[in-house]
Amino acid sequence: MDDDDFLSDLPPAPAPGPSPNSTGEEPAWWGPSSDGGDAVYLAVRCVMTSVYILIITVGLLGNITLVKIFITNSAMRSVPNIFISSLAAGDLLLLVTCVPVDAFRFFSEEWVFGEAACKLIPVIQLTSVGVSVFTLTALSADRYKAIVNPMDIQTSSAVFWTCLKAVSIWILSILLAVPEAVFSQVVVMQGHRDNTNVTFVNCVPYPLSNQMHPKIHSVMIFLVYFLIPLAIISVYYYHIARTLIKSAHDMPGEVSEHTKRQMETRKRLAKIVLVFVGLFALCWFPNHVLYMYRSFNYHQMDLSLAHMVITLLARVLSFSSSCVNPFALYLLSESFRRHFNSQLRCGRGQRPERQPSYLHSTSHIRLTSIKKATPAAAIIPPAANGSSNRQEVAL
Repeated sequence: MDDDDFLSDLPPAPAPGPSPNSTGEEPAWWGPSSDGGDAVYLAVRCVMTSVYILIITVGLLGNITLVKIFITNSAMRSVPNIFISSLAAGDLLLLVTCVPVDAFRFFSEEWVFGEAACKLIPVIQLTSVGVSVFTLTALSADRYKAIVNPMDIQTSSAVFWTCLKAVSIWILSILLAVPEAVFSQVVVMQGHRDNTNVTFVNCVPYPLSNQMHPKIHSVMIFLVYFLIPLAIISVYYYHIARTLIKSAHDMPGEVSEHTKRQMETRKRLAKIVLVFVGLFALCWFPNHVLYMYRSFNYHQMDLSLAHMVITLLARVLSFSSSCVNPFALYLLSESFRRHFNSQLRCGRGQRPERQPSYLHSTSHIRLTSIKKATPAAAIIPPAANGSSNRQEVAL
């Protein structure tokens, strides 16, 4: 059997990376040349194009503003925020490269970007996914260290070492994505439409002659970029939850106001990271499952309307993961919300509203000084670890 004979029997190939594609042989209801297909084709094109434009616009606005806040405000340059900024940078990379290319497939039935883009786009996409999941794992480890081992003193070089970790995550993600460039290739494929043979150019993520490659590829993608990192994160959060429950029972009746505030801040940060992890899992799980399903049923491709709808929803969910984190941070962090509103000039130049804890502490100092009791400086005890305290209150 030569290559042409093999390709003529193939169903549509999955797209590069963890996002399945469906270009190729299409179902009877799809395409402008089929009966009744004009309306469906036009509706899907308009709806998906609008959704992709919305994802790109909202994602760029949220992530660029997030990175700008962390860069321009020295008080926000903390260990968790450095990781979150790296997370936003990975999302931006995906939004400006992979999303527009994927949207273009609704205007062309074949790959038109050439061999170089066929190798580069999968690398960018997988790098972005790697940066996201590995950074979330590093954030969970940071929250574990802050809550389970709170007495570990953070040195003045903590920010430097965190930046080094973030850069290392990017390098690791790029290296793991290199095989995508090695195996991705542009091929000429044959399919059937309206009982006629059609020839088209497609970008495939692995050699079509090796039937085991797609199965190995999809399983490895699922393990390395989803299951294993989430299992590690689950272990971290199990110990975090156990420590918080134990500390709630063991905490003495009278503790300093500073200790209470520090514990609440650490719990809030742990909650934010957990929400990020949950959103990532929710957005990417359907796509991973769909990709494995297609890889293991490569010669029995489901061409039904239901399968196409599920495919489109999975793609929208996966790309939506690049724009949801700023929204989550806006809802969960009052400090970030104030800075975000300030960046968008929602406050019209008004002074940012002070934190309730800050108002309480200053009124407490003022009242104490009137009563001529202990000095104001003694009202709020200094943190046992001043550097660590600054790291925690940034959000």
